[in-house]
Amino acid sequence: MSEREFSRIRERVYRIAGISLSDAKRTLVVSRLSKIVRALGLSGFDAYIDYLEMRGRPEDDQDFVNALTTNLTRFFREDHHFEHLSSFVGTLISKPRRMGKGGRPRLRIWSAGCSTGQEPYTIALSLLAAYPELKRWDFRILATDIDSNVISRAATGIYPAGELNGLSAQRTMLFEKAGPGEIRIPQEARELVAFKLLNLIEPWPVSGPFDAIFCRNVAIYFDKPTQGMLFDRLGQVLAPDGFLYIGHSENLQAVSKGYRLVGKTIYQRKTDSDTRDAAA
Repeated sequence: MSEREFSRIRERVYRIAGISLSDAKRTLVVSRLSKIVRALGLSGFDAYIDYLEMRGRPEDDQDFVNALTTNLTRFFREDHHFEHLSSFVGTLISKPRRMGKGGRPRLRIWSAGCSTGQEPYTIALSLLAAYPELKRWDFRILATDIDSNVISRAATGIYPAGELNGLSAQRTMLFEKAGPGEIRIPQEARELVAFKLLNLIEPWPVSGPFDAIFCRNVAIYFDKPTQGMLFDRLGQVLAPDGFLYIGHSENLQAVSKGYRLVGKTIYQRKTDSDTRDAAA
């Protein structure tokens, strides 16, 4: 891959998905895009970008983005986030703050960058186990990702049994056995989760407010201006008393001034009193 070809690929994926590719990613780019170039019968990467820009279909752009995204996740990853969320929801159980459909207490959670679904399903399974009364709530989890392939896999709710390796016996019991060597998310948890294709740098068809937003290990693929824009937009749909959970390698306060740290990689929107205290 020439410098020109890599530059064109890097510029395109940044423009349409906000993904910032470093020079160290060149080998990965070659590996992931070579299959597509061969399948299309094109002469090389320059011809591939020409194809995308001049006569590519929407699904070709989707394949391009899918190939350059990284999906690494597991059930109950960064366990302290789910413990904190469970404690927070416990306060809502005792004193609901928003009402939803049918006059039922409302709870909305967004898993932004949900990959193959382990994160939103962990949220559903852990909260239902802790608070069975949530079955009577207006409770929904929105799960979004830019990669159409992982969204399709996540929606099945079926995973290799090896996904449960390392989990406690108590947590393993939250899952159902499916086919040989497979486990399934129980229906009552699957029904809580709506999987949607969403590009985080484009307009969002969501309005909130969300009581909790998980956006973990997503911003690391963006440059700092894009990270700041993303976190500021998330704050606009996060409930004033809600929480934002990010990845352990991400630094929200370096790119956005709209949040205060309340726990390990856990944030809340700043209030007017926070602003006054900072100015004092």
